[in-house]
Amino acid sequence: MAAIADAGIFVPVKASRGYWASVAHRLIRDPLAMTAAAIVLIIILAAIFAPWVAPADPYKASMIRRLRPVGTPGYLLGADELGRDMLSRLIYGGRLSIFMGVMPVLLAFGIGSGIGIFAGYVGGRINALLMRTIDIFFAFPSVLLAIALSGALGAGITNSIVSLTVVFTPQIARVAEAVTTQIRTRDYVEAARVSGAGPFTIVRVHVLGNVLGPIFVYATSLISVSMILASGLSFLGLGTKPPEPEWGLMLNTLRTAIYNQPLVAALPGLMIFITSLSFNIFSDGLRSAMDVKQ
Repeated sequence: MAAIADAGIFVPVKASRGYWASVAHRLIRDPLAMTAAAIVLIIILAAIFAPWVAPADPYKASMIRRLRPVGTPGYLLGADELGRDMLSRLIYGGRLSIFMGVMPVLLAFGIGSGIGIFAGYVGGRINALLMRTIDIFFAFPSVLLAIALSGALGAGITNSIVSLTVVFTPQIARVAEAVTTQIRTRDYVEAARVSGAGPFTIVRVHVLGNVLGPIFVYATSLISVSMILASGLSFLGLGTKPPEPEWGLMLNTLRTAIYNQPLVAALPGLMIFITSLSFNIFSDGLRSAMDVKQ
């Protein structure tokens, strides 16, 4: 708190917040975004501490208890087609489902940001060559490209992550190139270039700090899509292998029980929906909080 003296009168003046402090302040004041963040945090913490949170062994089968309905004593959310506790499998399943949703986006963020920032700053023919190469991937729908790559590489968690990374890298690279192209024409970048600063220094000091924020916000919006695609690959048998608990794979194994226990069979899909929606809402709140005009 500062004070300005004017004719012997001291008027208190609030110290202005920094940019990121203002972003955090606006984000905290968004109840919808905070609710979504709380839901995501609870699901992540439950997945991390699954051995202490889950009420039963997610791999222990019992054929005499198969397809128990929701609310059965000892089986709060019922049992699956092999008599395994659904609540425990949903908690453990969050580990692989969230990991397979977040990891491809993180990898694509690093690779795509590097390609886009380099292309946007260099410009010219190099930019045109890289961006036209990136455009080739946009000719294929994301779902079909992910399925084709996973099918070619083979089923498995690692190959699914590689496939989804290839799917999301061009999208992030396109955003990074567009933002960098705008930033490199700003006056402070031109002033740094005229003063003799090298390209590496300009990118590190003047470009990265201004472009990583928008790229990161866009990347967070892809997490929900990544989770849905990863679950879809597991549903098709191209991702996680049984008996590992994973929400997409659980949907696949429970599809035959849809007529006997529809609520139990729908629980993995409900978890995918809630988690992806929460990531999406939080991403929208973060985008609004980072908007300087707000």
